[in-house]
Amino acid sequence: MMTKAETMDKLIEEKGALGGAEVIAMIRELFGCDLASAPMAPGTPEPLAAIDAFLGERGGRAAGSELRGMINAAFGINLDALSALEGKRISLFSKGQWMLQADDDLFVVYTGDGDVDVKIYPTGYLADLTGSRALPPELAEALTRLGYADEGPAGCTYADPAGQAVPDAFKGQTIMTLMNAIRASYASA
Repeated sequence: MMTKAETMDKLIEEKGALGGAEVIAMIRELFGCDLASAPMAPGTPEPLAAIDAFLGERGGRAAGSELRGMINAAFGINLDALSALEGKRISLFSKGQWMLQADDDLFVVYTGDGDVDVKIYPTGYLADLTGSRALPPELAEALTRLGYADEGPAGCTYADPAGQAVPDAFKGQTIMTLMNAIRASYASA
């Protein structure tokens, strides 16, 4: 089965020249992300204009990896990372919308405005499975070692002390911590 990023690459290759509206529709269909309502990096034009300008510089043709890189830079939405997380049982709310969400997901990563804060909590599915609305103690401990505050049944929270967006490396550590917990305790859940 192809990942969403691979599917995007194939569609781009089949279509040839693209316009911004086509890219926005493709992202919405494949990833469920609404770029038109996503916050933009400072100084970036509105979404359609930003994508049209990027494509215009390339004669309407760009590789999927180039488009995903531009979208990450302009919108702060890492489509390659989203594609890699698909099926990993982690729901992700970011940029004011659900980026990933499935009925059998175990944990939620919820980022606030500007990605300056993050909250990790169990899904209703995991709560029904375990009978607890709190994060598993081992996971809460692992997250506190990363710098999260354990808020008990509310989950674990992190806010960047400087009020800046949480760095990608920290996001990666968080996701790896969740994936390790899923592998160790919920592989058959």
